[in-house]
Amino acid sequence: MSLASIDSALEDIRSGVPVIVVDDEERENEGDLVISAENASPQNINFMAKHGRGLICAPMEGARLDELEIPAMVSDNTDPHKTAFAVSVDYADEASTGISAYDRSRTIKTLFDPDTKPNDLTKPGHVFPLRAKKGGVLERRGHTEASVDLSVLAGGLPAAVICEILNDDGTMARMDDLEVFSIEHGLKIISIDELVKYREKIASATIENHC
Repeated sequence: MSLASIDSALEDIRSGVPVIVVDDEERENEGDLVISAENASPQNINFMAKHGRGLICAPMEGARLDELEIPAMVSDNTDPHKTAFAVSVDYADEASTGISAYDRSRTIKTLFDPDTKPNDLTKPGHVFPLRAKKGGVLERRGHTEASVDLSVLAGGLPAAVICEILNDDGTMARMDDLEVFSIEHGLKIISIDELVKYREKIASATIENHC
């Protein structure tokens, strides 16, 4: 099965349709469901929880995490891939547990509401923010950076939602599994490697236009 083009994936991101993003075999060798933060509807969050089965995270710019006073989860990150987890959060609502698809959707949208203040969020919670590198996939070839890059390239906020895809038996879905998953749910698959090339092409064209 051939991978979809980045442009076609961006169309789906704009429309609120999840896209499957795969990284290198030498890295995590996994596929994540990706949507933009604006499209973090209860329906999409429920789809991720039900069919993706992995951890639902909210990658974003570090500046936004700083504005909301959300610190790093640990001071010494010993993760082999340096995934930059921040402290988990919930929307501050005493009538809610924070775990339902509706609650997590609300928390994610609260994260990116310009009127949100630090005390509008409680810690710890059920949404896991991730700090993306400023250079995106050109600086780090991770799902965190890929999802933020896709959201920005699609015309959205520098923020996204991701969830790893697991098989029915709980093992990680690899490429053969992801192809079956994509057909079953009608979703496109793209690679971080192709996204890097896409961004490099844009950067090159921008430089040439300014010469």
